[in-house]
Amino acid sequence: MAKKKKKDEESGSSNDWMTTYGDMVTLLLCFFAILFNPVLEDEAVLQAISDYFSRYDWGYSLSVGRMQPAGNIIADFPSQTRGRSLADALRRAVSLYNPEIRSNRVRVTQDERGVVISFASDVFFEPASAVLNMEASRGVLLNLAILLSSEEVDGRKFRIEGHTDSVGIDPSGPWVSNWQLSTERALSVLYLLTDLGVSESRMQVAGFGSTVPISTNDTEQGRANNRRVDIVIIDDAHL
Repeated sequence: MAKKKKKDEESGSSNDWMTTYGDMVTLLLCFFAILFNPVLEDEAVLQAISDYFSRYDWGYSLSVGRMQPAGNIIADFPSQTRGRSLADALRRAVSLYNPEIRSNRVRVTQDERGVVISFASDVFFEPASAVLNMEASRGVLLNLAILLSSEEVDGRKFRIEGHTDSVGIDPSGPWVSNWQLSTERALSVLYLLTDLGVSESRMQVAGFGSTVPISTNDTEQGRANNRRVDIVIIDDAHL
């Protein structure tokens, strides 16, 4: 009788390994689902996920920015709440601009500055002009005003950054330099967003001229990529 009972116990315990195996398969499924999520295609976000899995422990957050000590459970950490909010903003931006992203009129990425929404200047401005082409940009900027007024970015600051290619300014034109042109284009976007109800006190403006290229200036396509206006939803670490 004792031998039969022992045999039954051994037989019952032989399947215990399946619980651990099932947990591992579920975690792998979730991990690859994250990797194939088109919202998380940005390198900074994927790196944060990779770092999290490599050092899994209490006290770490998927937020790319700094984390403040709170002495409470991890779900209550301020940095995690802010990081989740920024991830929500990224998803909302990708959703709002999906058609424009597919047509290369808008790019949505994330880097150390925060969530970055890039508008191709050639679509929204005439060459050497800082006047917005309202016919081409109205829908895109209306969606931008909706995003910047949404609860996903509540309490955050925004920076409007103007950029040009490296081609010199026409001396007979209205601009002294690419610095001035890039700044005036950023200001045009700010004025319109203000008219659409976005709080002016939450916005900053910067003109970088041709000093921050994202592509080579040796080709026409590269120069077109560099002519842009970036809207940055600023991460806490870069306020």
